[in-house]
Amino acid sequence: MNSRYTCEEFPEEAWDRIMATNLDAVWLLCQQVGRHMLMQRSGKIINIGSMYSIFGSGVVPSYSTTKGGIVQLTKSLAVGWAKDNINVNAILPGWITTNLTSGMPNNDPERYRKVSERIALGKWGIPEDLAGAAIFLASSASNYITGSSIVVDGGYSVN
Repeated sequence: MNSRYTCEEFPEEAWDRIMATNLDAVWLLCQQVGRHMLMQRSGKIINIGSMYSIFGSGVVPSYSTTKGGIVQLTKSLAVGWAKDNINVNAILPGWITTNLTSGMPNNDPERYRKVSERIALGKWGIPEDLAGAAIFLASSASNYITGSSIVVDGGYSVN
């Protein structure tokens, strides 16, 4: 969930709604799932952040705050549950074509052009591009990885 306002104009109600949807819900779900994993003394949790987990934004400050919070929540849960063989990691998608972003080419063509030019692989991702990272983090191949975030952004963050 996201709303575009400048920092000084951001309504408190919109801030609270985005916090509840993007961060509080993840915390509550992790807590519930974590309780079951603690009983079985193993598990894998994969949270979804965003490239805005590592970048700030002047027009979506609540979104980037929640996504940064996902990274810190992931690290905290990883530390808290490591002794119980529970791995907690995150995937940080970049510009992925979704319902939230599909209107940008027509609604904001200049921004779309700038974003597209910065993506090193030269194209926007699709949801299926996250599958490899998710499969890896869910598999035994990642048993010694916890508290990490994997950026899946076509090279956007390296430019």
